[in-house]
Amino acid sequence: MFHIIRRSISTTASLSGKKNFRKFLLYNKRGTRIFKQQRAANPDLYPDMPIDKRGVRDTGVTVDGKFVEIPERIPELIVPNLEGCKLKPYVSYKAPDVVQSEFTSQDLFNAVYSQKIIDDWKSGKLNEDGSPAEPSAEEALTKEEAWIKARKTGSDMF
Repeated sequence: MFHIIRRSISTTASLSGKKNFRKFLLYNKRGTRIFKQQRAANPDLYPDMPIDKRGVRDTGVTVDGKFVEIPERIPELIVPNLEGCKLKPYVSYKAPDVVQSEFTSQDLFNAVYSQKIIDDWKSGKLNEDGSPAEPSAEEALTKEEAWIKARKTGSDMF
């Protein structure tokens, strides 16, 4: 006689239903709404139950036992005005993919300076060293002015 080896699973818990509920932290889940209102009014009522803020920062500070709102800490949503915008909020999955190469420094030079240099060369408005005789506003900037202008908000939009 030989034994057949079988694999099986057991559906009974190893602890026979005994659970350690102390490891399950149930912040802000215990108690009724009235209990939570009482706790908000008097935080010393149940000091063993901390008030969990779930990662949300306070919009003020407590000074001498009173909560003081700080307007700078209140988040402000800045939404652009979309009146007259022809774009719709939905983009169809049937829309064709846009494939665009990387915008390089050569492309930037061609977009901003090349036409002015060609026009100056054709009209003879260059000095002996190749600098423009009548520089544009961008060409007249110093190194420091150009650096400051490049770091202003919105300078990446053109």
